[in-house]
Amino acid sequence: MESGMTRAKESPKAAKADATFAAPPKVQVAAPDLRGAELTARARLEQLFDTGTFTEIDAAVHHRAKNFGMADKNIPGDGVVCGFGEIEGRTVYAYSQDRTVLGGSLGEAHGAKIAKITELAGKAGCPVVGINDSGGARIQEGVEALASYGEIFRRNVRFSGVIPQISLLMGPCAGGAVYSPALTDFVVMVDKKSYMFVTGPKVVRAVTSEDVDTETLGGGRVHAETSGVAHFLVKSEVEGLELARQILSYLPQNNCDTAPTRGGEDPVTRRCEELTRIVPAQSNRPYDVADVVKSVMDQGSFLEVHARWAQNVRVGLARLGGHPVGIIANNPGMLAGVLDIDASRKAARFIRFCNAFGLPIVSFVDVPGFLPGKEQEHHGIIDHGAKLAFAYCEATVPKLAVILRKSYGGAYIVMSSKHVGGDYNLAWPSAEIAVMGAAGAVEILYGKELKGASDPKQRGAELSAEYNTNFANPSIAAARGFLDAVVEPADTRIMLYRGLRAMIGKREELPYKKNGNIPT
Repeated sequence: MESGMTRAKESPKAAKADATFAAPPKVQVAAPDLRGAELTARARLEQLFDTGTFTEIDAAVHHRAKNFGMADKNIPGDGVVCGFGEIEGRTVYAYSQDRTVLGGSLGEAHGAKIAKITELAGKAGCPVVGINDSGGARIQEGVEALASYGEIFRRNVRFSGVIPQISLLMGPCAGGAVYSPALTDFVVMVDKKSYMFVTGPKVVRAVTSEDVDTETLGGGRVHAETSGVAHFLVKSEVEGLELARQILSYLPQNNCDTAPTRGGEDPVTRRCEELTRIVPAQSNRPYDVADVVKSVMDQGSFLEVHARWAQNVRVGLARLGGHPVGIIANNPGMLAGVLDIDASRKAARFIRFCNAFGLPIVSFVDVPGFLPGKEQEHHGIIDHGAKLAFAYCEATVPKLAVILRKSYGGAYIVMSSKHVGGDYNLAWPSAEIAVMGAAGAVEILYGKELKGASDPKQRGAELSAEYNTNFANPSIAAARGFLDAVVEPADTRIMLYRGLRAMIGKREELPYKKNGNIPT
């Protein structure tokens, strides 16, 4: 990813065709490298937007509190900078909390500004980026501060799935403040600088006697690797701001718009000969499915989401022939690619995001099933696995899938099969599609015969080969119409692109409803 300062110095800023809105020319001067530096609230917005395009609103707004000495404090802006600007020539709204003003605490006026900017973004059909750096609710304003959080949450929910919402955590985010970022589409945290928790270390110590520091309780790594609250973990503020720009480059302005396409030098007729080297022929050998995604998608276009969490499934944004798509990919390099609670949650949420903004979904399937065990059952694998089925069934965008090696049992059904609404389904010639793997099936079906065999191991291998030939190969699914084609690995990119082009104009309407009742 390019650094923000390099972008400012070397790349000409996108401008509207109408010269009236074009930014005035600026003299390009050498700029300091701000990677790793802490920027001011206003500097963060200048870094986020195309040079010279940021316009502030509500700069003169200030609080109306009178208690605890607040009557003597005149604070224009009330600790948050709000406005709009352009990112690659497209309008985006944003706010940036200022921790130097009353700790960035949120009071009535502060919250009203954030609610207003979100409301304006929603009505205009433009993305909104929130830069969070706040100590939480302003104690001096009491319930009025709490009410303002509720007003923000309501706007987050009202425009969820209507406009893209991105939250950048540049400092503390505690108490009620954490719920607004959690309600947005993407949360970006800065490593060892930002943190999120409902109750801080002092409260935890007082209530549970547990001694824990801020970083361990709610630091960026915790939420990127353990809780899954953070979608991205970056090393610096500038990297986070540049990442927000990159995310938006894949997305439409709103749910009624189309995502921007980008022509590239990667031909759609490119064959992927390397796939036979990346993916081992033996179905039980591991590999990183990210290498498959990078091979098939446009070169350099894969932006992984939740890269550090639930790595047995990989999700992210990419381009195929210049068209932005969402990626869902089982990863045999982690837990054999099995679906567990976290992987199901991760994939389901990302599918619903893609569906909300009209991004076609491409699934790479290599899955042995759902993870068995008491812990998974007791923690609700049934409900969480059902979320994945719900998400695929609910999605009306084009859904393409390719089975790489194996697809067993219930996991076969939920991973974008025809039965949950898959539009274009492919498989490699060696793919295994069955209720379970050959070894397990043979043990159940021929247990008595194997016990009586002179060489149980040899006889088991023979029966497994027979099972694969008669039941587990893709030709049976293809004969039933459950697969549209069986393709050579090297042709995966070509065939997926053809399917995408054929399905790009898909229109499907679900029955009228207020909302579905997704499993918890």
